[in-house]
Amino acid sequence: MKILTNKNNFNTTLFLTSQITELPEEIRPLCQKYFTTKENKVVYLPTEKSISIVVLALEIADNQAKIAEKLRVLGHEVLQLLQKEDITEAILQTTFPEDDILVFLEGMLLSEYTFDKYKTKQNSENKELTISINAISEENITELQNVISSVSIARTLVNEPVSYLNSVKFSQEIINLSEKFGFSVQVFNKKQIEDLKMGGLLGVNQGSEQPPTFNILTWKPDNAVNEKPYVFVGKGVVYDTGGYNIKTGAYMDEMKSDMAGGAAVVGTLCAIAQNKLPLYVVGLIPSTDNRISSNALVSDDILTMMNGLTVEIKNTDAEGRLILADALVYAERYNPELVIDLATLTGAAARVTSHYGSAVMGTATEGVKNELKKSGEATYERLIEFPFWDEFDEDIKSPIADIKNLGGAEGGASTAGKFLQRFTNYPWLHLDIAGTAFLNKPYKYFKVGGTGVGIRLLYHFLKKQC
Repeated sequence: MKILTNKNNFNTTLFLTSQITELPEEIRPLCQKYFTTKENKVVYLPTEKSISIVVLALEIADNQAKIAEKLRVLGHEVLQLLQKEDITEAILQTTFPEDDILVFLEGMLLSEYTFDKYKTKQNSENKELTISINAISEENITELQNVISSVSIARTLVNEPVSYLNSVKFSQEIINLSEKFGFSVQVFNKKQIEDLKMGGLLGVNQGSEQPPTFNILTWKPDNAVNEKPYVFVGKGVVYDTGGYNIKTGAYMDEMKSDMAGGAAVVGTLCAIAQNKLPLYVVGLIPSTDNRISSNALVSDDILTMMNGLTVEIKNTDAEGRLILADALVYAERYNPELVIDLATLTGAAARVTSHYGSAVMGTATEGVKNELKKSGEATYERLIEFPFWDEFDEDIKSPIADIKNLGGAEGGASTAGKFLQRFTNYPWLHLDIAGTAFLNKPYKYFKVGGTGVGIRLLYHFLKKQC
């Protein structure tokens, strides 16, 4: 979708309004019957002079975050109508403030994404849409488009099958993106990972024919306002069979999305590099698949992690925390301002949040947590804090090793977080995005597949630190 800041002579006009009196007099009678209820309305009105689409967005929500989300959904609905009517050019007229216009356009841009690479007959019906608007700055439009294009990058990475996107290919995709957008990348191979003694990443990789990779993404502009970096760690399990604790029934479906945390880190670096945020940011992505072979990890094995801690394996399907642990230890060398990891880690979190939000927990200050939660509300990538009580530490004690990789039947998301905490000695937050990273049916402005969750959230949070 193209968004222009100069007005053009397009036949179609979009009126984004909350008052019928703001509409041109000639179309008010046609619209009157649609404005009898206090609900959002999208109205298609072919008139003698032009085609008009009138969007009524009454502020019936009880806070700004809900209003913004309603506007995103309206943007999605308008895009669908434009595509249905084969309209490719339109002028947007509105008296709404710029922030509201931006989230309306954000909904359109998010809704526009498609993944049809593997269809033999690709959808060529939806032609590129051009929107012209004067009530917004070109700088803000460019920033928004850069962020949403980065979300699309992550969605595509998540949607790719492991037959294409194994750990080595994932690293090559990251290199390609770094060359395009200007951040730097270093990729460690298996020998370098062995030299670092990353026992968790190597252990999960034991059953795979593909070697593991460890990816370091860096954005450090000369004008960075922070000396200590913000470090983002993303789980990069490109496919998770569960290992010898194999996933049964339909639980293995969609496991190509188990690297959505890693994809979110990639997308975040793409967004900040494109928009040249003056911040020092590092992304760390350990990557492997979790397969079964004669060499694969089994329950009762003992792994020695990068920091020397020993881990008793009680379930090979609790593999994400093993590879994240090594990456969290590696993050120590940066003396970070803050570390945030993102991972499709536990079904326990998804059962609480569904696809409506993500879990957060960790050791960062209440102030930092609240800032991140506010960013979650602003982007509607909402966060709910899970309990992180000391008692959960008891659940991961092992009789024969320092800790075990699985707690009890209850509190699984919190015990997973407590496992990760043992590998941190800095301000840290853990985001469990198991419920929000992938959809198996359309929802609002998202189609089936990867959502790119985390990128808009982290970008909003980072921008407030500039």
